[in-house]
Amino acid sequence: MNRGILTALTGIGLAQGLKILTHKRLAGKWDWKQVATTGGMPSSHSAGVSALATYIAANRGSRHTETALAVVFGVIVMYDAQGIRRHTGEIAKLVNELEDSFATISKDFPSLEFVQREKELKELLGHQPLEVLGGALLGTALGLISARYEDRK
Repeated sequence: MNRGILTALTGIGLAQGLKILTHKRLAGKWDWKQVATTGGMPSSHSAGVSALATYIAANRGSRHTETALAVVFGVIVMYDAQGIRRHTGEIAKLVNELEDSFATISKDFPSLEFVQREKELKELLGHQPLEVLGGALLGTALGLISARYEDRK
């Protein structure tokens, strides 16, 4: 398999696995579902793109076109993870709270017809900047390790 792809996928997998540990530390309980969630610490998106960009830069050099592509792609992904996706999650939280308020109000006004959804909108979609940084640091370390390991072969 292509080592760049393997490095990026390993970064994503490690970050997703670490979410179980960080959730345990924050919430005080084990939640194995964290391995398949979006959001949280560290960002698996950031870990994957950082691992790939670092691996390519270590093998090809910083002036190579592949490095430029990987870095620009990585910056866009990380910006999106802590910007647009995080704000979408914040909006979902507000919508869920608004729906709860409507449900409460509708009990006081029988003529107001309100049908509550069975499932709330998912709120944890994006990342805080620190979570993106954590994923980027994890990915950078993994990319360097992978490139160094390949050099030894």
